[in-house]
Amino acid sequence: MPYPTALNEIIELFEFLPEAARRETLINYADAAAACGRKEGVAYNLEDVRKDEECTDTVGVFVRVDDEDRVHFAIELGPKVQTLTKAMTAILCRGLNGSTLIEVMAVPADFVPRIIGAELVRLRSQTVYYVLGRMKTAVKMFTDRRRAELP
Repeated sequence: MPYPTALNEIIELFEFLPEAARRETLINYADAAAACGRKEGVAYNLEDVRKDEECTDTVGVFVRVDDEDRVHFAIELGPKVQTLTKAMTAILCRGLNGSTLIEVMAVPADFVPRIIGAELVRLRSQTVYYVLGRMKTAVKMFTDRRRAELP
């Protein structure tokens, strides 16, 4: 299954950047992570806030699913979250928002090295996959809960 269109566009952008430009673009995405937070007045179907061993601080994943089963994420990061995790948060929010539940669950993690480069994957192997895992877990929790509520 191909990546959601928005995520694929981000992947393609990063793939052709020289290493210095790639790192600068990651920093720009990290600076944009705060914009991924919850919006006032928006009701979320699922809220999953916790601090896991794999991350330096608390991460909150908030899921809103519209009538067409399209997922809209909000992510809130504690102040100690690392720059690369912040960058992946912004990338995933932009790349996955508006995707269907099925599309989100089907996203393979193999795109991560294409965005951040093999060297950073090697150095930060756990943190680069953390946010994607949390987002997929939240979608699965939502789907399981909705299935349990069906008559």
